[in-house]
Amino acid sequence: MKKFRIGQIVPSSNVTMETEIPAIFRARETILPERFTFHSSRMRMKKVTKEELEAMDAMSLKCAQELSDAHVDVMGYACLVAIMSMGKGYHCVSEVNLHQETVANDFPTPIVTSAGALINGLKVLGAKKIAVITPYMKPLTQMVVDYIEDQGFEVVDFVALEISHNLEVAAQDPMNLLEIYKKLNLEGVDTLVASACVQMPSLEAIDLLEKTTGLPVTSAAVCTTYEMMKKLGIEAKSAIGGTLLNGKY
Repeated sequence: MKKFRIGQIVPSSNVTMETEIPAIFRARETILPERFTFHSSRMRMKKVTKEELEAMDAMSLKCAQELSDAHVDVMGYACLVAIMSMGKGYHCVSEVNLHQETVANDFPTPIVTSAGALINGLKVLGAKKIAVITPYMKPLTQMVVDYIEDQGFEVVDFVALEISHNLEVAAQDPMNLLEIYKKLNLEGVDTLVASACVQMPSLEAIDLLEKTTGLPVTSAAVCTTYEMMKKLGIEAKSAIGGTLLNGKY
């Protein structure tokens, strides 16, 4: 039985990444033989503002070093908006920088950023026109929308919940998404991003939202997990997590 170590680079106030991503891997363990352990390193961040996000992003390299000491098999960088607030296409820069840290530490490790993973997950699903739910303030949400559109997608509509305190984001009930999504114009939309943030819980609602809307529904956490499985060279499939993880991709 193959065992893998999953490394997570986590904002200090994020409590969702270490619940949702392991939950998807654990659900995978019920249908497939591989097993997983989870190892985190934290970077300081309390309020989701551009200034705090930039300061936090600078700490990500130290986290990569620490996780590299543990010889993890893949690393996931949690904060989508931190990457997207650094400028268009920055996930490519961040992934190279973090990988270089692991190379310098003599244990080269594949890197996944939730920003890059969301973009890739949407491409894998064949998405063209999407609708997005975020917990962020409107200006940060607009930055996320611009970043996604720069990658070749049309964001038909979005909802910004305008929560700046990161622990308050984590305290949201994922089942509220079954009401929140109704605020979106879904005309012509082919994919719904139920949470563009790895701190805002959505996992419990994703399969239900797919049934309700008839659309593929995904999230930053689901896309990050999908990408981690791909980097590990294992089947990207789980018993939960919507269309992307149904085994077809």
